Amino acid sequence: MKLVRYAGLAAILGLAACVSATPEGETEELNEEVRALAAPGQDLSQVRLESDGCYWYRYEGRVETTFLPLMTRDDRMICVRTPAI
Repeated sequence: MKLVRYAGLAAILGLAACVSATPEGETEELNEEVRALAAPGQDLSQVRLESDGCYWYRYEGRVETTFLPLMTRDDRMICVRTPAI
C-alpha cells in the first residue's frame, strides 16, 4: 500500500516539474505566409515567437488566459529554424 502511495506521489512530482511559467513577451505582427499556414479558430492578433523557435498565440478561456502553440490545419506546430551560432 505504501508503495502505491509513493509511486503516485513520485508521478505527481514528476509531472509538476514539467510545468513552467510562460515568460512575458511582446507580441508581433505575423507575415502572410504564417497566416496562410495557421488553422482557423486561432486568434492571430496576439502572437509571439518563443525561444523554442515556434509561434504561440494568446488564448483567452473562461478560466484563464494562456499562450498555446500556433497550429496548422494538420495539427503541426508552426516553427521557424533558429539561426546557427
